[in-house]
Amino acid sequence: MLSSRPYLARGLYEWLLDNDHTPYIVVDAEQPGVSVPRQFVQNGQIVLNVGPAAVRDLRIENDAVSFHARFGGQPMQVVVPMPALVAIYARENGVGMVFGHEPTMPAPQPDEEAASERPGLSSVESDKEGDAAAKPERDKATSSKKRPSLRVIK
Repeated sequence: MLSSRPYLARGLYEWLLDNDHTPYIVVDAEQPGVSVPRQFVQNGQIVLNVGPAAVRDLRIENDAVSFHARFGGQPMQVVVPMPALVAIYARENGVGMVFGHEPTMPAPQPDEEAASERPGLSSVESDKEGDAAAKPERDKATSSKKRPSLRVIK
């Protein structure tokens, strides 16, 4: 599966602009491939204003965020690979999202790929009795679960 980070970053960027807020990004400047003005890096991170008035040619692609900006009057091409994007938020109120570490999906094995290419075959076969027996177990499992919640882990 592809990383959800670029899709969320694009959506949050548009949402912040639609609400007349200034989008800022937090970048892990220690990651490989990061091209940012090193003189402004503090504690391995840099906060960048990516609003339309501050940057030119902003591109939030699946592999990286890139744009042109001036720092201390000097023009620079900034490149932030997606794994180095730590957060995107509004300057005005801090609303936004901090990205965690995404789990990576293992690549499919050759025999799994071959099975998925054959039409009409499924790795799971079921009959009506098996489905009926499995349903009460699923209902029990979902009804006893607590409401989902998020917590920040540092």
